[in-house]
Amino acid sequence: MTLFYLLSLFLFIFYVGQLSTRISHRSLTEWWLTTFLLGAGSVILTGFILSAFYLTANTLVWAGSVFITATIIGGVLSRLVKQERFSVILLIQERWQTGREWFSGLSGYSRFLFSLLFGTLAIIAVTNFLLVLFTVPNEWDSMTGHLNRVMQYVQRGTMRHFGGTNWNIDTYPKSVCTLQIYSFLITGHFENGFKFIHHLSYWTAIVAVFGIVQRIGQNRLSASFFCALAYALLPDFLMQSITTETDIVLTAYLSVLLYMLFSYRNGVGPRSIGTPPKPDSRYLYLAGMAFGIAFGHKITFALLLPSVFVIMIYTVFLSPSWVITFERTWRLAAAIIVGVCIWTLPTGYLKNMEVFGHPIGPPTALKHQSVERAGSLSNLLEQGSRNVIRYGYDHVNLDGIRNLALGAEVNHAMRQPLVVVEDKLHLRLDEETDFSIQPFAFDRKFVFYNANPYWGIFGFALVFPLLLLVLIGYVRSTPHLFLGIALLLHFATLSYSAPYDPFKGRYFIETGLFGITFLALLFLHPRTTVDTPSESRPARIIWKSYVGLITVLGCLSAILTIFLNTRSLPFAWTAPDGKAFSSAFQSDRVRQMTLGRPDTYVPYKRFDELVPENATVALATINDDYEYPLYGPHLSRRLIAINPFEQGLKPIPKEADYLFFDKSVIKPQPGDLRLGTDTTMRASVIVPGEDYYLRKLKKGARSL
Repeated sequence: MTLFYLLSLFLFIFYVGQLSTRISHRSLTEWWLTTFLLGAGSVILTGFILSAFYLTANTLVWAGSVFITATIIGGVLSRLVKQERFSVILLIQERWQTGREWFSGLSGYSRFLFSLLFGTLAIIAVTNFLLVLFTVPNEWDSMTGHLNRVMQYVQRGTMRHFGGTNWNIDTYPKSVCTLQIYSFLITGHFENGFKFIHHLSYWTAIVAVFGIVQRIGQNRLSASFFCALAYALLPDFLMQSITTETDIVLTAYLSVLLYMLFSYRNGVGPRSIGTPPKPDSRYLYLAGMAFGIAFGHKITFALLLPSVFVIMIYTVFLSPSWVITFERTWRLAAAIIVGVCIWTLPTGYLKNMEVFGHPIGPPTALKHQSVERAGSLSNLLEQGSRNVIRYGYDHVNLDGIRNLALGAEVNHAMRQPLVVVEDKLHLRLDEETDFSIQPFAFDRKFVFYNANPYWGIFGFALVFPLLLLVLIGYVRSTPHLFLGIALLLHFATLSYSAPYDPFKGRYFIETGLFGITFLALLFLHPRTTVDTPSESRPARIIWKSYVGLITVLGCLSAILTIFLNTRSLPFAWTAPDGKAFSSAFQSDRVRQMTLGRPDTYVPYKRFDELVPENATVALATINDDYEYPLYGPHLSRRLIAINPFEQGLKPIPKEADYLFFDKSVIKPQPGDLRLGTDTTMRASVIVPGEDYYLRKLKKGARSL
């Protein structure tokens, strides 16, 4: 049956692609983004419906149902837009020829830049694809919550609230679970199918950046390619492309939303000289759909609302008259309302209100990770302002490059002036800790910056300087002015809405969508362009040399980010601190999964060796414990949580064969097997593991 399901998957992709030719204009970029949006939206909605009927784990029903959902959504959209179908194959051939003509017409300087960027991306693309297919997931949140709950939904046959150990299991929106479950089931229970939507989101966001800059830059291919390629090589964006972290999927949805908004302003179709572009309402409908899917994916989309609203002002609300503005606004508002009703409301926020009294989750989670931790408003303003500066400092790093010992030394020396400035101004960035999950440090620990980098050299050496030039008016570009405001608003919301966290690098990939478009000014504005013939003016030569150097270092940064990522190393490597890591392709499964908590490897490995693959295991664990590795190499064990978050210890279910528990939760009895934890690592791990035990349960004996 696996072959049959795989064929249905490829047929579904082909079918959605064909539906999109009746919705999008004859644009390869737009066709890709519409296909992604329609495919994701169809699977998510199908998942909600199947969950209601306890069919979440039924692969056959999944295989057929997604076609029905896609047909309905695609049919409604195609009736609204009335687009003549086109051939995708012929369009690809035309665009390939256009690309070849563009590249052959480049200057020697530009050809060097783009050859380097394309070559770097090609190396990374092959490496990352192999890592996606052949290495196991091991992200902290996935081991405790995200993938753990996906397996629970598969075992239970529904995504209904059930009470898990980790607070994310029940509180986190469920739309991404539908995509992961579909990929997992339709590929024959292929574990790495969980990563497919994340890796696809990486490429989708790249395509969207290309399209956005095309709309901003009047179809200048050099500007569009440079921005898309640079974004593809940002360290924080690269790191998530091979993981099951959810921020990269939100980034893809946001990128589609922004593309649709800019496309609406840009207008379509042939027009005479002097005639303003005529906006096409299809983009408002697709924007509303993307908005609903994005909000249903993750609550942090709320932090993007001010930025998205600013872009809406530029692309939709600004018009020659109030009548036109009103007409545009009600269409967009109606599309957003429909999108929210279909893709946001069913994802879990309403259930959170019912269970916890808050759409996000329980009070404990809010106090730990949200604005409530700051206390008073005055303290929030003070500490949030510190966070703005902290994250600003975190962006000024040679991410990727500083994975090497020499790079770390250069990075330390480069940042010394910033340390002096902070000391002279008495900002107390590292002393004040009451609004921090982990204290700020000018020299972050290797474990933090290796796993969670920021934008690297492209960010602090090109994006921020160009942003500053736009804000002070030296470079005049109306779309970039609005994009700059959007960037600053999101930077501020991230700083004021939650405590400082050195792992926040992953959140700034969404901010990077706004920021990366500023690199288009290297080809669009006469004051900053590098797309000029050779000339003798020293200032221009210095500027082009500077941009060339940053591009070279940006490519090196991207290579080192991927090839020296200790969580998923293509090749064995010894880190600057002397710790040796094996290749992710050859590493033991449990060891690879516990890289974030190495002190738990021994007990989890012993559990895997002692407990049969098809056993039913009761879990008396706590919020921070990894539970996903306990499902086994074939994800065949059934796990039942008996210590759900803040609900107290529950009785051991009768069907359980084993009890896996923490000493802090259940007192061991004679005969319990101590699996232990490597206590010699306690000083070097972020959160030390518990003292783990295993109990073989006898029929009828279920006492704690």
